Amino acid sequence: MGNAIMSVVSFFPSKSCQRYLLGGDIEDLPPDKMMDLSGKHLRKFPLQVCAFTELIKLYLSNNNLRNLPPELHLLSCLQILALDFNHFKEVPLVICRLPQLSCLYLGNNYLCDLPAELSSLPELKTLWIEGNCFEQVPRVVSELKQLRILHAECNQLSELPSELWRLRELQNIWISSNSFCEFPHVLLEIDSLEIIDVDRNSIRFFPSMVHMKNLKLVIYDRNPCKSGPMVGEDVRRVGRWADYRPEATDELVPGKLSEQVDGDEHIETTENNELNEDPGSVRE
Repeated sequence: MGNAIMSVVSFFPSKSCQRYLLGGDIEDLPPDKMMDLSGKHLRKFPLQVCAFTELIKLYLSNNNLRNLPPELHLLSCLQILALDFNHFKEVPLVICRLPQLSCLYLGNNYLCDLPAELSSLPELKTLWIEGNCFEQVPRVVSELKQLRILHAECNQLSELPSELWRLRELQNIWISSNSFCEFPHVLLEIDSLEIIDVDRNSIRFFPSMVHMKNLKLVIYDRNPCKSGPMVGEDVRRVGRWADYRPEATDELVPGKLSEQVDGDEHIETTENNELNEDPGSVRE
């Protein structure tokens, strides 16, 4: 009942209605310089927030916001801004005037592009654009030279921009649940990558990733591939054939090699037997 009332009240832009949604007036800057206004049914950004110029973290997730006021640029110390689960069709340009911003959550909106002005954020290290309407990763992403983590799951991506190799600080890329039919080869050129997630795509073949010395984890499950990617010895794989290492077959007896690679049935049987022998083991 309370949520229903708040949903109705949110349609009225008066100060009293907004005060009701916020649970009262916003008078003091929290000691931790963090403000969480998530799930408040907000349709309009509360301007009084802009008075707290020392604010570091601002969470506006799960509201009904479509735009932001130009006064937001007064929050020049802001490092984390969460705008996920709203109704943005475009990224408000005022965001690009937040010089200290390092983490930006834009997931689960209605975005299909990012503004070129986003490249003016010199400290941006983490970008979430999952659950939007992107058919391609905007090229401006390749200009975010400090970017370390990119979440772009659940879009309509089928390729990555060739310029992505410029992201020499990129460590994690999450592009599961998209429309990739081929593994994005540009990722093979990014030596800094530690985690690659391409789960739930349509990739049939994976190139060798043995040369990627910083790689720690590859998630490739739920792709129609016939074998897992070749990776370094210490790299964890998540997906079918994760425990089978084709790169190590030169050490196998020739007669046994054909038995191991001929079919999935032999591999799965071997894994099941190992689990039965050691009840305490957990399959990755």
